[in-house]
Amino acid sequence: MNDTYHTVSAPATGQYKEKGSRFIACLYPVKDEDEIKELLASIKKEHHSARHHCYAWRLGEEEIRERANDDGEPSSTAGKPILGQLASHDLTNVLLVVVRYFGGILLGVSGLIHAYREAAKDAIGNAILETRNIETDYLVECTYRELSRVMQTIRNEGYTFRGNDLTEKCKITISVRISDASKAETLLGNIFGVTISKIKSVDK
Repeated sequence: MNDTYHTVSAPATGQYKEKGSRFIACLYPVKDEDEIKELLASIKKEHHSARHHCYAWRLGEEEIRERANDDGEPSSTAGKPILGQLASHDLTNVLLVVVRYFGGILLGVSGLIHAYREAAKDAIGNAILETRNIETDYLVECTYRELSRVMQTIRNEGYTFRGNDLTEKCKITISVRISDASKAETLLGNIFGVTISKIKSVDK
């Protein structure tokens, strides 16, 4: 089972120059569309004198959503080549914006495609890429009598401890790599007095 995905660990930048035009690429790790909107607004404010702010993003792990925007450039000359670089590097949960400062000379369709692609490629080349696990969150409920055994199982199996609520009943949240999900349900669910329920798949 493929239970990993590729992303970037921190923002990165790149650039490309052609016939007086400057293309500045900004690559960001993102979690959702709200964060993307905030970043786009910030970039447009920072580069308010730029002619175009073209971008592409990809979100999700098992099912990937993606979008590209030419921001006034001829159709498919900017957003599509930017998105193509993200896809060819198999990156997700990322936003890549390429800002263009026009140099006064038209580049033509092929020139624009090349310029936006090269700027995007440079940003990706400067980024720290990493592979992360696709995980599922579980809620484990038990009494204090079973708590020690539950925690020992979590430690022994290397599940990620996310938090607990130790009141009248013990509630523990863990994350489990999806390839280990069935095993986790069996190991913890077979402890007498313990219930384990899946919460959802989440981004890590």
